[in-house]
Amino acid sequence: MQTNQYSNSSWRTVVSGGQMLFVAFGSLVLVPLLTGLDPSVALFTAGLGTLIFQLTTKRSMPVFLASSFAFIAPIIYSVQTWGSAATMGALFCAGLVYVALSAGVALRGPGFLHRLLPPVVTGPIIMVIGLGLAPVAVNMAMGKAGDGSAELFPYGDALMVSMPALITTLLVATLGKGIFRLVPILAGVAVGYAIAALMGMVEFGKVTDSDWLTVPAFAMPEFHLAAILFMIPVAIAPAIEHVGDVLAIGSVTGKNYVQKPGLHRTLLGDGLATSAASLFGGPPNTTYSEVTGAVMLTRAFNPVVMTWAAGFAIALAFIAKIGAVLQTIPSPVMGGIMVLLFGSIACVGMNIIVKGKVDLSAQRNLVIVATTLVFGIGGMSIGTGGWDLTGVSLCAPVAILLNLILPHADAVNDLHEEEEIVDDIIDHSR
Repeated sequence: MQTNQYSNSSWRTVVSGGQMLFVAFGSLVLVPLLTGLDPSVALFTAGLGTLIFQLTTKRSMPVFLASSFAFIAPIIYSVQTWGSAATMGALFCAGLVYVALSAGVALRGPGFLHRLLPPVVTGPIIMVIGLGLAPVAVNMAMGKAGDGSAELFPYGDALMVSMPALITTLLVATLGKGIFRLVPILAGVAVGYAIAALMGMVEFGKVTDSDWLTVPAFAMPEFHLAAILFMIPVAIAPAIEHVGDVLAIGSVTGKNYVQKPGLHRTLLGDGLATSAASLFGGPPNTTYSEVTGAVMLTRAFNPVVMTWAAGFAIALAFIAKIGAVLQTIPSPVMGGIMVLLFGSIACVGMNIIVKGKVDLSAQRNLVIVATTLVFGIGGMSIGTGGWDLTGVSLCAPVAILLNLILPHADAVNDLHEEEEIVDDIIDHSR
């Protein structure tokens, strides 16, 4: 029997649902704005994904699913290379990776993931996700396009917007109190947007020309083999982050969600939510740690709260004015926030290595981490013709493969001992 703090129809439950969406809103819309997707569609698919997750896990966990940062760079590259429709098809298949991992966990137990993807593998992969995006953040903060190919705003004007947005974000994250500490991105966007508007950098034409209510610009996927092969490995890192989120929400609520509803069900829900989002043209979904923090702060353990949050997200998706306002945010505002955000992602990967007690003085671990980082950050590319692997899509399988084939220290020591025994036998025979 579930222990709910409020009844399903309590006004407090409804208000808490709106509050949870408020906490997630900044991160939720940031991903589509950076990747060129429609933020209104992202709102819709976040709500839909959360409802799918609740259905899969029998509405037993107070979690909210929304846009995943791990897919930002791959989506940008894939859209430029194969187009939006092919990217959505690739993301659909990436969701199926979660489903496959879910099946592995159901058959082999939760330890299956740790054996396949230990910290020495997942840590550097997540670091690549953050550090690989660093040039995009810096270019946008200086008023350039993400790839640095064009100047969108004068350098001085861009810094006058991006730096206050960055400073606001980090101050709220470190000095904020209560629920406001959980919305640093939203605060940074608000301050940066206000300054940009005062400087005449915001074009309000889209807002005035848009209707109040309209159906979001849904898009159907297409399936392109090269795009699929590129995107599938990217799902590995967020799948591991998902496990951490499940453990985190369990520690907050005092329940063991790895056992009930089971890690296989939570992974399945996340995968189905990601695949479903792609069918509408939305970014992949993932569980949001910001919302977990809000649950801990407010003690809103009732999963129905997230049902209301999902409902609000879907409703907002049909208010065209909101989507139009979001699309007027100047790129320097986003660039300033991304400096902190992408650096934080890299630190998460570093923290995984530290907490996993990965000994980098051991040659085996050093080889895996070093190769993964240089391949991912350096832009190594393997492939010819219609497809290639680069960035996370390359370094993820490389890290997994190295971890599987390189002998552990114990095996190396055993080999050395055997060699010494053979040498002794030869010496004595002489």
